[in-house]
Amino acid sequence: QFATHNAGTIAAIMQMGKRFDAPFELQRLHGMGSGVYRELLSTSPQQTLRVYAPVGSHSDLLAYLVRRLLENGANSSFVHQLADDDVPVETLLASPLYATQARQFPLPQDILAPRQNSAGVDLTVESMRAPLLAALNGVVVSRPADASIDQANAAMQAAYAAFTTWRDVPVRERAAALRRAADALQAQLPRFCALLVKEAFKTWGDAVSEVREAIDFLRYYADEAERVCAPIALPGPTGERNTLYPRGRGVWVCISPWNFPLAIFMGQVAAALVTGNTVVAKPAEQTPVVGLEAIKLLHAAGIPRAALHGITGLGETVGAALVAHPRVAGVVFTGSTQVAKIIQRSLANKDGPIVPLIAETGGINAMLVDSTALPEHVVDAVVQSAFRSAGQRCSALRLLCVHEEIADNIVEMLHGAMKELTVGDTALLSTDVGPLTDDEAFAGIKAHVEQLTARRERTVGAGSPAMKASAERSVVDEANHTIGPHVFEVNSIADVKQEIFGPVLQVVRWSGDPSAVIDQINALGFGLTLGIQTRIDSRAEALAQQSHVGNVYINRNIIGAVVGVQPFGGEGSSGTGPKAGGPFYLPRFI
Repeated sequence: QFATHNAGTIAAIMQMGKRFDAPFELQRLHGMGSGVYRELLSTSPQQTLRVYAPVGSHSDLLAYLVRRLLENGANSSFVHQLADDDVPVETLLASPLYATQARQFPLPQDILAPRQNSAGVDLTVESMRAPLLAALNGVVVSRPADASIDQANAAMQAAYAAFTTWRDVPVRERAAALRRAADALQAQLPRFCALLVKEAFKTWGDAVSEVREAIDFLRYYADEAERVCAPIALPGPTGERNTLYPRGRGVWVCISPWNFPLAIFMGQVAAALVTGNTVVAKPAEQTPVVGLEAIKLLHAAGIPRAALHGITGLGETVGAALVAHPRVAGVVFTGSTQVAKIIQRSLANKDGPIVPLIAETGGINAMLVDSTALPEHVVDAVVQSAFRSAGQRCSALRLLCVHEEIADNIVEMLHGAMKELTVGDTALLSTDVGPLTDDEAFAGIKAHVEQLTARRERTVGAGSPAMKASAERSVVDEANHTIGPHVFEVNSIADVKQEIFGPVLQVVRWSGDPSAVIDQINALGFGLTLGIQTRIDSRAEALAQQSHVGNVYINRNIIGAVVGVQPFGGEGSSGTGPKAGGPFYLPRFI
């Protein structure tokens, strides 16, 4: 089906349809495009044409009409240019498919040029999803035994012994190993997706996105290292040569979380390795298999075994031993603020060198919605931000601040949207919200839900499980560790005391000055992600500048940062600053 009023597009579709002998349907809006389609049907009467019109209330249709007028009245629109005698026919009918045309669009793999973009999977296409589903049947997740403290110490010693050899490998060779790993991971995307679904309870869409993010980290840091690690000639008087040589620091301990067991794990490890450090990496205790398989892939791509070691086990035992080891030259950690503070204190209490800590933690991530925002757009962004990945993302939406004029409408639409979400087994393509990662996470989120309910604050809604059961008891399924999406209204921003790391959203109504809302959000002390929904550009810019937040997203969801496009990281209680996937990350490792 092709909906268009562009005569050039219609002609191209007709030509391609004849070439591929494929059935298709053309569509137009009622009241528009009648002339061009009258001419078309006079020569091709067999062509299917659907005429459609919006149906709804005045408030809905007026906004729809205005959007269509803006689109068709834009300088770049075909309809506008068709009436402009100064636009040559050649320009009007220029195809975006050919390099000779000034209006060429890059193909997906080239949109981040010169870096190659990772390749995705369209899960609605049976031939593309079949390899993923087949891989799931062949994947076995067998939990490895936890390492002992002696094994952790031995890995640190081995990494220290290998440091100078790996440090002195030219950066172009270290970068080449990362690029080989990226190509291998792209080739093995179905297997790693299946691992993520089985061990980390990822939905298929989230699994594909995570493998792609890991590939992007490998390629981006390879490029960045060749820039960051190159010697720099500095000025000096005649007869004096001054050169700055970036070098690795030593052994880095990389501690990654269970919510992104491949992407964050791979990003931490790749950044440390490519800058000339050796690494001892501890994957999360809930997802060790994904981490160990990533290490195998890196070894096969040319990273020496002596330079990269994997250690599994609990954070409070094995992780603590790695951090406390006298040979540690740096720690990179993603997880809770509480654990980050424990690591910070452990490093500060050690004798010897001052050891840097790179920490990315969570936050009470908020979204401010003013009265000009488009409700449908807001609700779509809220559902994705708060409930995708069962709310188990560092960047997930925790606090929705809605202007009182539109709050009732937003809340009602949100309630309806939540009922359409399917909660259940992530191995099923139909699942939107999967289980929580383990007993501890489930018990914690369940306790928060019970506490918020007991406070007798008005419950706006709770998502239905897979069978769309309406019984309230079905929303929380202890046997399968699933908790449907929940929304609670609270009286004030200050009432939100801590991050709830699951599918639980709290809503606050506001009025008056939006800058006062930003002040209250800043006062929470976190600073990871913020959403702003408004159709006033100057307001969006001013509020973004006012916020103390790492990533501000305007008129979109607040999750899914893309490597090299939206560098990710926070400030305050949400992290130490250098943003992963950005130009200031690698310098922290040297």
